[in-house]
Amino acid sequence: MADSRLPPLVLSQEERRTLVGWARRRSTAQDLAMRARIVLACAEGDGRGGNVAVAARLRLDRKTVARWRSRFLARRLDGLSDEPRPGVARTITDAQVEEVVVRTLEEVPEGSTHWSTRELARKVGISPTSVGNIWRAFGLQPWRVETFKISTDPLLIDKIRDVVGLYLAPPAHAAVFAVDEKPQIQALQRSAPVLPMLPGVPERRSFDYIRHGIVDLFAALNTATGKVIGKLSARHRAVDFRDFLDEIDRQVEPGLAVHLICDNLSTHKAPVVHAWLLAHPRFTLHFTPTYSSWINQVERWFAELERRCLERGNFCSLDALKTALEQWIKTWNDNAKPFQWTKTADQILDRICRYCDRISKPAH
Repeated sequence: MADSRLPPLVLSQEERRTLVGWARRRSTAQDLAMRARIVLACAEGDGRGGNVAVAARLRLDRKTVARWRSRFLARRLDGLSDEPRPGVARTITDAQVEEVVVRTLEEVPEGSTHWSTRELARKVGISPTSVGNIWRAFGLQPWRVETFKISTDPLLIDKIRDVVGLYLAPPAHAAVFAVDEKPQIQALQRSAPVLPMLPGVPERRSFDYIRHGIVDLFAALNTATGKVIGKLSARHRAVDFRDFLDEIDRQVEPGLAVHLICDNLSTHKAPVVHAWLLAHPRFTLHFTPTYSSWINQVERWFAELERRCLERGNFCSLDALKTALEQWIKTWNDNAKPFQWTKTADQILDRICRYCDRISKPAH
């Protein structure tokens, strides 16, 4: 039986349509969706719209149902939104916020290279927490620094178009390889046994180590398949690079032309390499711009090698390091996937131009 003491709750067609949308739409905030369901339930007839009955059906407290019923009757749909809550009065002025931002961008403290929250807080007269909040709001991170180097290669544009063209539109009947050396890979053995990972405890190792020698790795990444041709060498002289070219020549199908993307290391341009290329006309070397290792895909593979094999490796001898490198290359090739190059040459050059324009402003 309906409670006669409750004022009747009658919905217009527009109100019902709006409430049903709020209750069913996935993007609606959960609190608002629940309030819409409460009002819709309260509007039902046949004694089903009482506070107790609605609370039982929706598994809510009766006082919650009563509150949103009365809010809707008083203000209709506007009554279902949250009311502004009182808070502590603001203590930091706009001028102080501006001073924090300006000092962070344009000044450094005496005797230091960058601001800390405590130093800047003392200077401005606010708390270190407030300085940190302002930095976060404006995306300022004075403790961080990144390095960059802009290529001064006079053939920058031509080389970028050449290399990117090989990635995005490789020539027919040809194999394209990104080639480079990773020199002086150290066989490092921790001075104490590595302690294994346990639940709640990461793997632990001693900070000091014993050196057992170094080895150089030549690598050629097939940009179409992702497979790598590798060769270990005691040194990385021009003759060692020539020997690596022989290894590539043996492993690539005879009928294919071979395009190698290399950096500007002097060993890649030595007379012994020139003589080898003249004797093997199917090989063509393409050089990346100076200071542009990011454009050579094999550098991305070297990063994987460092992260997954060398960084946490523990090698008791040089032979152990060589075995680990050879095994890792074999494992990679068994599940090889190519790196997907997506940027066109025009997009890269446009970004370089925008960056150069930005750092050439008077502020820099």
